[in-house]
Amino acid sequence: MSNRFGKVAVLFGGKSGEREVSLKSGNAVLAALQGQGVDAHAFDPATRDWHELESFDRAFIALHGRFGEDGTIQGALELMGIPYTGSGVLASSVGMDKWRTKLLWRAAGISTPDFELIAADSDFAAVESRLGLPLFVKPANEGSSIGISKVKQAGDLQAAYELAAKSDPLVIAEKFVGGGEYTVGILGASALPIVRIVPANEFYDYEAKYLRDDTQYLCPCGLPAEQEAQIRAQALQAFQVVGGQGWGRVDFLMDEAGKHYFLELNTSPGMTDHSLVPMAARAAGISFEQLVIKVLEQAHVG
Repeated sequence: MSNRFGKVAVLFGGKSGEREVSLKSGNAVLAALQGQGVDAHAFDPATRDWHELESFDRAFIALHGRFGEDGTIQGALELMGIPYTGSGVLASSVGMDKWRTKLLWRAAGISTPDFELIAADSDFAAVESRLGLPLFVKPANEGSSIGISKVKQAGDLQAAYELAAKSDPLVIAEKFVGGGEYTVGILGASALPIVRIVPANEFYDYEAKYLRDDTQYLCPCGLPAEQEAQIRAQALQAFQVVGGQGWGRVDFLMDEAGKHYFLELNTSPGMTDHSLVPMAARAAGISFEQLVIKVLEQAHVG
């Protein structure tokens, strides 16, 4: 295995707001690779010089958020000619930006909840009226539910905007869809079994994702087989429209009438003990150890 992949840098940590989650993901990936004889080494871009990567043959990206999932590290690896896992520069950059992802999906005829871009001078009452209450407010370029609020009462949108704007100047207000939260893992040219997420909190926030043990994950997800197959195929299309490669995750919501709406794209999914792609892979008969090898096999330049 060592000869097959050469010297592998597992990139994790970094300096985004998702550093702590990335440390968990990266340590899990590192242990799984080393346990299978891969010559894998930890590499934290926040503490090491980028030029040290020139001694590696491949890079497994387990970074989340800015400077790791947004096309920046992908561009650096492209310049150095080092094959890396996951999507390329363009798809990583677009996928990190929820607003531009939605614009692409809408242009391609892929369903996504109604949304508006809001700013400090927006007519917040008018936005509340157009989208209805409750609604969600989120930074366009953040992950792990950082900076997200659920606005339930008229007049609360401005405060939610101000919270989100602390994380990113680009802020989205999004129509509430309340029939259930789901996700589709992508591995190569296949969509993995759908996972339904049932948070004990009001919505699937940072605490529900990483800190609580009472969030429920259902796989099988409970949808009829034909409907699940259709959604998985559309999730793969949504991933490919953005230019996704290697692996990723596409989240969607279901309304009370059973119609689904794709929510956002993740081009560097979590690999923690609470993470969804490993869970979906297990349901497809793929162990965590097999998953990290399959991802690493698809490392590319360009």
